[in-house]
Amino acid sequence: MLVDTKPTTFDELIRISGLSHGTDVWLGNAQSLIEEGTVTLQQAICCRDDIMIYLMKKGVPPNPSFKIMETVRKGKALKDPAKWEEFKAMMKENDVPDWYIKSCEKIKYMFPKAHAAAYVTNAFRIAWYKVHIPKAYYAAYFTIRADGFDADVMCNGKERAKNKMKEIELKGNSASKTEQDTYSILELVVEFYERGLNFLPVDLYKSHATNFIVENDGIRPPFNKIPGFGTVAALSLVEARKEGKFMSINDLKLRAKIGDKAIEVLKVTGCLEGMSQSNQLSLFDF
Repeated sequence: MLVDTKPTTFDELIRISGLSHGTDVWLGNAQSLIEEGTVTLQQAICCRDDIMIYLMKKGVPPNPSFKIMETVRKGKALKDPAKWEEFKAMMKENDVPDWYIKSCEKIKYMFPKAHAAAYVTNAFRIAWYKVHIPKAYYAAYFTIRADGFDADVMCNGKERAKNKMKEIELKGNSASKTEQDTYSILELVVEFYERGLNFLPVDLYKSHATNFIVENDGIRPPFNKIPGFGTVAALSLVEARKEGKFMSINDLKLRAKIGDKAIEVLKVTGCLEGMSQSNQLSLFDF
């Protein structure tokens, strides 16, 4: 849609939002009219309000302009032929072109402009952060939207992420829904690396249970993004460390109430490097 319309203003972004949220407003309708050169994006019917404002500008009285808008936005233009003929006659009397009337007849549902404006305003805010404060954007995205984030694959460099994408691509239509969702996250991960950003290692004392943390040198993944380490264990671990540093692996296991499997996962990630198994000192520790 963006490629076809090439928007240059905020108003045009709002129009595109209206087109993309309507039913039979873009496909087989506005898209064809724009491609044929019949209309520009500015002239196409995009949101409900466009109809009433356009008709009033053409000279149709406010009340019938509103009624025509309501009929069209509900997809009822052709469901009451007699009433629609009456509306058509009124529009033709005020020099409303045929392409406009036919476009109205195809519409099944239309988005209100206020909703489109709210969507675009929110998207614009997000885009601003993505451009100007990228670490904050990616930390928020990976925390909120990336349920399938796998720290083992995604935090070990761009090439590892690209190889995983190729694996999923080779599966084609046989790729599972989970793999398809993972692919979308991997695209953002590769973009993240391409922009010169990097992930910091998961840290026993610095990582959050569920949120990516923004730091000077990069963003640090949370415990629950480690494969095999669930949110319950992550929350329990973060709660346990409030009592102070862990004296040993056994102390961690006891205080955080996590099992052997979770401990093994932390060992593999390097979180427990240098930590003794128990509090008891042996002669060899000296």
